[in-house]
Amino acid sequence: MSAEHAHLPPGVELITILPEAASRIPAGAEARTIRITLPPGDLGAPPHRHPGPLFGYVTQGEILFELEGQLPRVLKAGDAVFEPGGDVIHYQGGNNLPDAQSELVVTMFAQPGTPVLTVVSAEELAERRHLRVTQA
Repeated sequence: MSAEHAHLPPGVELITILPEAASRIPAGAEARTIRITLPPGDLGAPPHRHPGPLFGYVTQGEILFELEGQLPRVLKAGDAVFEPGGDVIHYQGGNNLPDAQSELVVTMFAQPGTPVLTVVSAEELAERRHLRVTQA
């Protein structure tokens, strides 16, 4: 933790610092705070991309999370997440629990009027399959 964050007031916890993330926020972007609630076993949205970076926090349950170029991983309540948005495909963001609801809250930075997500076509997924990491 850096010196400027060493003396936070009681009850304030710094979860993560992402110094490289600020450079990814598009000029003129708006901030959108979004809650994603997934019923037990819900697979989430199909493979998609977001128009800008997002920062999030799992508030309940477990999320199976996979971005292009990264191994899939399970995020548990309390875990923070960063997604660069733009061209990167978000493959999975489903509920990893078969018997309980999971939830995360994210703040996305994107140009006004852009969609929250755009589903990726089967053709594009096939073209980019070499960028997907499925095992270590």
